Amino acid sequence: MPDMRRDGRYVDDGPSVPMRAPRAHPKGSAAMSRTPRRPFRRRAGTLLAAGAVLAAAGCGGGVGSAPAPGAAAPVTGDDLADLPTALTEQELSWSACGEAEETQGGDAGTPPPVEESPWECADLTVPLDWDAPEGETLDIALIRSRATGPEAERIGSLIFNFGGPGGSGVVTLPAFGPEYATLHERYDLVSFDPRGVGASSGVVCLDDAELDEWFAAPITPADPGDDGEVAAYTDRLASFANACEERQGDLLPHLTTTDTARDVNLLRHVLGDGRLYYFGVSYGTELGAVTAHLYPERMGRVVLDAVVDPTMTRAESALGQARGFHLALGNFLEDCAGEDDCPLGGDPAEGERVLADLLEGLREEPLPTADPQRPLTQSLAWSGLAQALYSQDFWPFLTEGLDDALDEEEPDGTILRILGDAMNGRSSDGSYSTLQSSFVAINCADSSERYTVEDVRARLPEFREASPVFGEGMAWGMLSCTGWPVEGEAELPTVNAEGAAPMLLIGTTGDPATPYEGTAAMREALGEGVAVELTRQGEGHGAYTGGSRCVSRAVDRYLLDGELPEDGLVCSD
Repeated sequence: MPDMRRDGRYVDDGPSVPMRAPRAHPKGSAAMSRTPRRPFRRRAGTLLAAGAVLAAAGCGGGVGSAPAPGAAAPVTGDDLADLPTALTEQELSWSACGEAEETQGGDAGTPPPVEESPWECADLTVPLDWDAPEGETLDIALIRSRATGPEAERIGSLIFNFGGPGGSGVVTLPAFGPEYATLHERYDLVSFDPRGVGASSGVVCLDDAELDEWFAAPITPADPGDDGEVAAYTDRLASFANACEERQGDLLPHLTTTDTARDVNLLRHVLGDGRLYYFGVSYGTELGAVTAHLYPERMGRVVLDAVVDPTMTRAESALGQARGFHLALGNFLEDCAGEDDCPLGGDPAEGERVLADLLEGLREEPLPTADPQRPLTQSLAWSGLAQALYSQDFWPFLTEGLDDALDEEEPDGTILRILGDAMNGRSSDGSYSTLQSSFVAINCADSSERYTVEDVRARLPEFREASPVFGEGMAWGMLSCTGWPVEGEAELPTVNAEGAAPMLLIGTTGDPATPYEGTAAMREALGEGVAVELTRQGEGHGAYTGGSRCVSRAVDRYLLDGELPEDGLVCSD
């Protein structure tokens, strides 16, 4: 059930998607062969692949400039002194990448293993339990492409985390590689599947058929006041938690962001960098901030884009996201209303009511789709609507999907279902990545907050007011960690990183998943003089790949030359 504590999705979980599928379009989709009924329509078959990649933001001169590469601390430091040499002195065995595993997401995979591919894969060995580093280990799946420029100008390895939590970096980085071409000239581009994700012992709690049933089920109780309906809803949540404990019980306690931050620091060391060069998006900003808290002296040049608010409880974060998605939906409705053929009409307020009625009707009467076995349910439509609001590039698909679903003569839910599948990490072959299972497992390992049904009921009016479309689903998502077999590390992450080299934080005003206000909150939590803030005025989740030359120039200048932009810079292009 919905719990968008961090990004909601990297869909995850990640940055704004340039409508480009990293692989061939899914085959056999009826939506692909349909005749477009609008000039702007694009083939729906591209949607699942692009969505799987997505699916998965100081005081001016007081902050100073970023350290030069030559200012790096010695590669071996006290932060790794307690580790066995088998870990600190390991050598990575890089080789051509194979096809993506199902757990990573089959519709957005790594490049095929051909000789001319610039991408290489390897495994990093880390402790399963960082408090017992001599014990069991995990293999962390890595991917890299070496810097394309002269070796003498190479800075180091730029490590990416694209969010989730639960998104596969091994899948996502190659898909976005061209977006980072300028940085690639002087950095090796590196990413990884965090512990519990994808090919790094990814969390699998249910099989594919069970996940189909899970994601099709109602997103909320039909009547929040009916104890029987609420009990049926919470019983389903409990069954998921029990399945995770049965299948992954030994792994679940070791999936905190703190654990992954320690993995990142070991990766930095094994790659041979004295300082960490890091680019985090969405939940990746929280991971970057926690890493900076643990190892402030190791921070080099760090960009945090689509910034998580580390000061919010899970309930506050859910409410903030309800408001954020309401804002993004309103912007979509305004845009659609300006078109003569908007399926929601010319009044945005009326359009929102039409959407709410559509979702409510789907609870009892799902719509047919191209797959007779998988109709469009309320839950899949809700997820599809949320998926489309992560990037303005998806708005034409959403418009097309709504037009089909609202067709009075022959309603069709195929496109909205495809969007929902992308949100849930389902590939066109019916397999699921670990995206959503990992998402819950990592959130619940991190957060010690556990809410009750009465907590949700008490806050329902507030959530409904925040968003008539998304509010109630966000509210019931507060229960996703209730009954989880792991207690959770803390109520809030600790991110104070005073003494770290200055970082660059980027927030987007129309971001639905990590609302813009979180950027300022993160900056304050990091500590005085640790970060400068850049604002992108626009839509979408993640700014660097969103098409703003102002943003890309500022980030490139910082990461390549160590020159921070003026604090408070606003990019409106």
